[in-house]
Amino acid sequence: MPWTVADMPRLNGRTVIVTGANSGLGYCTALALANSGADVTLAVRSVERGEAAARTIRASVTSATVSVASLDLADLTSIRAFAQRFSSEHPSGLDLLINNAGIMAVPKSTTADGFEMQFGTNHLGHFALTGLLLPALVAVPGSRVVTVSSFAHRMGKMNFADLMGARSYRAWGAYGQSKLANLLFTAELQRRLSLAAMHVKAMSAHPGYANTNLQTAVARKAGRTLQARMTQSFNNLAAQSAQSGALPTLFAATAPGLPGDSFVGPDGFMQLRGHPVLVDRSAAARDMEAAATLWQVSEQLTAVHYPFD
Repeated sequence: MPWTVADMPRLNGRTVIVTGANSGLGYCTALALANSGADVTLAVRSVERGEAAARTIRASVTSATVSVASLDLADLTSIRAFAQRFSSEHPSGLDLLINNAGIMAVPKSTTADGFEMQFGTNHLGHFALTGLLLPALVAVPGSRVVTVSSFAHRMGKMNFADLMGARSYRAWGAYGQSKLANLLFTAELQRRLSLAAMHVKAMSAHPGYANTNLQTAVARKAGRTLQARMTQSFNNLAAQSAQSGALPTLFAATAPGLPGDSFVGPDGFMQLRGHPVLVDRSAAARDMEAAATLWQVSEQLTAVHYPFD
């Protein structure tokens, strides 16, 4: 039988963080987790939009325990402040971290720390966040980290000679690199967790082609109204719903018995839509030498060193 939210276990007493939870996939993920009884923190860049999302979740799930916290994944200072605050407020630990937030194919720009915006937000921000929260995750046996990648990782290539696109920047190339980095990060994180005998599992998921505001964001911000409308119309016709797109993340987060470094996506044609199953990944995403190099570079850039020892 296809897996749906009805198959999710009860999560009463479990503590969860979902990044980018004010809209789209993140919102649908947070709503489903709250409906299953989890204590969910919406980690969002805009607290105002996060509070609006929290009110909507509470209206839908009257028993929901939802809080909102400020987190800008394009700013290491914000990431450190969030992790410190969350850890102090939740001394019993963290059951589930869902690294969901992301941006796609944006014009060239940089984060607060000078990183290329897509690589800095989609990968480095979540790398730093996960490392800073690792003690909280280790405190809860059986905790999980789920990082949301994309089938666009297949067009990605790790260009270690020009990670930030200083010499040559292509918006879609940078996006593919960041989504490939998500998978390499998960693989290396799981390898290190296993070596350290830490009872935390690292997972990845991708939503297929889901109808969210991610595809239209760039056009809207650039004032290209017609392009945004055409893209939205195509989404309405071809894409699966955001609720369906969130299923792989929820499966990776809650399905019992999954091995570490599982990659979950839709079971339909080209993994564009469908019910969640374990899926394959590109050869580049299985390159453990690249994964180790990415880890070392990420530690150097973020100055976040995981406490494996």
